[in-house]
Amino acid sequence: MHDTPPTLAPHQLVFVISPPRAGSTLLQRMLGAHEQVFTHPEPHIVTPLAYLGYHDRVDKAPYDHINSGEAMRDFVGNLPRGEEDYLDALRAYANTLYGRMLATSKATRFVDKTPAYALVLPFLRTLYPTARYIVLTRHPLAVFSSYANSFFDGRWQEAHAYNPILERYIPAMARFLRDPPAHCLQVNYESLVTEPEAQLQSLFEFLDLPPDRGAVDYGKRDRENPPIQGQGDPINVHRHDRPVASSTEKWVGELLEDTEKRELAHAMLAPLDDEDLTTWGTPRDQLWAPMEGLPQNQTLTEDKKPKRVLNRYTMQRIAMLALKKDIHKRPHGEWLRRVRYYCDVLLREQ
Repeated sequence: MHDTPPTLAPHQLVFVISPPRAGSTLLQRMLGAHEQVFTHPEPHIVTPLAYLGYHDRVDKAPYDHINSGEAMRDFVGNLPRGEEDYLDALRAYANTLYGRMLATSKATRFVDKTPAYALVLPFLRTLYPTARYIVLTRHPLAVFSSYANSFFDGRWQEAHAYNPILERYIPAMARFLRDPPAHCLQVNYESLVTEPEAQLQSLFEFLDLPPDRGAVDYGKRDRENPPIQGQGDPINVHRHDRPVASSTEKWVGELLEDTEKRELAHAMLAPLDDEDLTTWGTPRDQLWAPMEGLPQNQTLTEDKKPKRVLNRYTMQRIAMLALKKDIHKRPHGEWLRRVRYYCDVLLREQ
């Protein structure tokens, strides 16, 4: 029986902050290869807590979320310590989950790698001001190229319409990096895959962990102790036993070949703040350096083109996007509306 929530020391909780497709799953597996580190694929524990109505609220819910938010603010305002009491309650909830999951292992650190946390960073640092934060950045166009090719079969326009990740994540993470919490380390993906041993040892030092040179071969460790499977990004990283640098500039060839993608790349980067890009690690005047002097509109050989990612995970996304397109104007949209109506009737409480 657990009578009280487990106590987590500030240094035991580690957050990896990253946009999607920046290498965070690779970093998570490298860290998780250390015997003192336990990790779980993208638990999303913190994200819902940010939108309970006091700090922020959702746009839509199956209850009166506006009234609920106002009631929560009134209630918290009357607590003896106000917001501090509210944060204590949220922390107790999260610590119970983190602590009891950590207790299933012999590890002393819990690594939470959930990309959505990058969009609630002010709340996260308020909730855990003394936790360890590892902020992972990657060339913006490499991030978007990987995102579009992994989830949208290389269709940049559809990927951007679905989620403009550069415009959302870069400003949020750059603000965090310019005013970092007490324990924060920025890691560059390109350095992580080209100098994995040195980068990993710096990370373990940052986490106050003993060196472990064998952790770079995370695939071997995973075979000995298979990681937990969950909602985390399953693409590509499982194909290798250790970091590889072959994907660092795949985006260059893709943009050299496709004029429309180049135009979209310029359009995505144009509104981003110069200071944000510099903080991120790619000043505006260096963004296009890998493409300088290379012929544009060339036809790439097959070995230089981004590889199509086709597995159960990506096929589900492609199918869902195809079905969702113009759904309100297509026959299956009307059919789904009717099915939803009958489901609502059948499930309605008597």
